[in-house]
Amino acid sequence: MALTSTQLAALEVELEKESPLPKSNRRTDLPVLLLHNLDDSWDPADLEKALDEVDDIEKALRRQGHPVTNIPVYDADLASRLKNFDPNEVIVFNGCEGLPGIPLSEALVAETLESMGFTYTGSPPEALATGWDKAKVKKRLGSSGVPIPAWKIFSSSRTNGWRKFPAIVKPAREHSSCGLSRDAVVLTHDNMLPRIAYVLKEFQQPAIVEDFIDGREFHVSLWGNKTVEMLPPAEMDFSAFNDVQDRLCTFDAKYRPDSQAYEKICVRVPASLSETEYKELEQVAQRAYRVIGCRDYARFDIRMRDGVFYILDVNPNPDISSDTSMAFAAELAGYSYGAMLSQMVNFAARRHPVFHH
Repeated sequence: MALTSTQLAALEVELEKESPLPKSNRRTDLPVLLLHNLDDSWDPADLEKALDEVDDIEKALRRQGHPVTNIPVYDADLASRLKNFDPNEVIVFNGCEGLPGIPLSEALVAETLESMGFTYTGSPPEALATGWDKAKVKKRLGSSGVPIPAWKIFSSSRTNGWRKFPAIVKPAREHSSCGLSRDAVVLTHDNMLPRIAYVLKEFQQPAIVEDFIDGREFHVSLWGNKTVEMLPPAEMDFSAFNDVQDRLCTFDAKYRPDSQAYEKICVRVPASLSETEYKELEQVAQRAYRVIGCRDYARFDIRMRDGVFYILDVNPNPDISSDTSMAFAAELAGYSYGAMLSQMVNFAARRHPVFHH
């Protein structure tokens, strides 16, 4: 997915630009432990990209004034990496998506940090664990009155009982569009069953089938705790595609620059919304943020059909790289990349035994 050249020009800001918002009262002297995971099993290109992203974060925080200690995590023994640091003297910037060698261990990272007494950025363990379980997310949101697409879990491709088409078939416990391609959008029952079988075999987990909301899609970033603010929403523009099966954010759209999806899906920041639509989107997103128990920041994937905003996915630990929709949204709200990261540190500081203010 790409920004147009006009959008890029409009969003360019100097890295050292300070947030013009005096109300934030940010402290830029707070010492930070920058925690991130690296895995030897990654492809060299992925490893290099991860290192570049961490370098961007470290430099941006330092430009704001924060002392930063870079802590890469190469294995599951997180406690050993942190044992020489005093929780009273630092704030952990939690950029760790999991522990190498332990699948779905995002929540375990937060649990370990809490057990050692560290204050860290981002959501607590329960919210992180919930974010990986799409069925749990749907149940929690649905029971709280937050609009969600119709859905059903399938543990066998021979199971019947679904009649809404088009539908989308996803792995029930994945993120980052894993398992999503144009074939994930199915138009008939006969198309659906083989796709369910594919997910069961390929990902070794149940499949979740949802009503495919063929409408406008928004990536909505929020941050804060007592007061939760919606940053300017981004819209995924699928207008280049006539086929319903192409109108979604696939894995290729996010990670393969040579793909049609990456080239032709444009990100519109900010999304064009009427005042009424904006307020309704904000209300739905803020409610979902609180229902899931997100903290400090999160991102939601939301689609609108017939005036209703449906929550598609919850990201309590979203990608906050400098080229993501969250960074662009923060820039439009008046925060440089470094100021955005510093604000996240300050959210955590309010929970810190020494630095709280």
